[in-house]
Amino acid sequence: MRVVEVPTYFDDKGLDALAQSLGTWPPDGKVLFDAHATKWASPYGFTALLTAGQALQALGAEVPQLTLPADKNVCSYWAKTGFFRQAAGLFELHGKVPRRQPDEASSVLLPITPVRASEDVHAVVGAIQEPAARILTKELNLEAGVSMRFSMALSEACQNVVEHAGTGGWVAVHAYNWYKRLGGRRVVVIAVSDAGIGFRASLEAAEGKKHGDRWGDGAALEAALIHNVSRFRDPGRGQGLAAIKRFVAQWQGKISIRSGTARCSIVPAWDRDVPLVEGLAFFPGAQLQIVIPAQEPSAR
Repeated sequence: MRVVEVPTYFDDKGLDALAQSLGTWPPDGKVLFDAHATKWASPYGFTALLTAGQALQALGAEVPQLTLPADKNVCSYWAKTGFFRQAAGLFELHGKVPRRQPDEASSVLLPITPVRASEDVHAVVGAIQEPAARILTKELNLEAGVSMRFSMALSEACQNVVEHAGTGGWVAVHAYNWYKRLGGRRVVVIAVSDAGIGFRASLEAAEGKKHGDRWGDGAALEAALIHNVSRFRDPGRGQGLAAIKRFVAQWQGKISIRSGTARCSIVPAWDRDVPLVEGLAFFPGAQLQIVIPAQEPSAR
């Protein structure tokens, strides 16, 4: 059995460590994801962990085990996000799952939601419009009219899963204080993850020959995120990332995508991340994260 430690603080960088611990993909034998020492997870961490289980299930591998966080408060929060409801069909859970139900009426999070078809995208967006408006106006000091554009950006992110991944995925939205770079400023974090074919395979036919020996996960992400390249030839199709970028840029946000062995980001002035990281440990599918910070009064 391969024991994979879930990081103590499981965010986008924590996924790099988890992927490294998984080793060569697909992993040999049964996998145990050990989250007993995990104290916090971001929407990105939650959706990525579900993606790992989803990818193993798609391979026909043995059902992976997941040891629940030992801290009861942490475990309760995981239940609040809806993680256990989604994980039950992907993992053999070890530990006492709280009876707490996902908080559908929360003002600071939208529970983890599966995205499996275009109908799911419409349902997700329809369900989040009102709570999204509440989160964006109360938590980030954004104008009330922004919520519709936020919903459109989220819709595009989910639609990418349906159209490009070749499989289903997961979406989650949380609001919390960001201490790493923003000194505790409020942010909304959107995460969308899938266990599909990834950006390289999606764009290979259209872009592979142009890049020659340089073609790989990093080049594919740059093409999609920076240069707005799509595998669709039809005008107007495949421009979802461009629409997301415009929305995120307007509010000084950050967008990053990890796929395969690379991560590409559009980095705002408040962050010190690098635009492109290659040579990461492989992780299946694609993981998108959007961070939108609370606006100063002058930025509204």
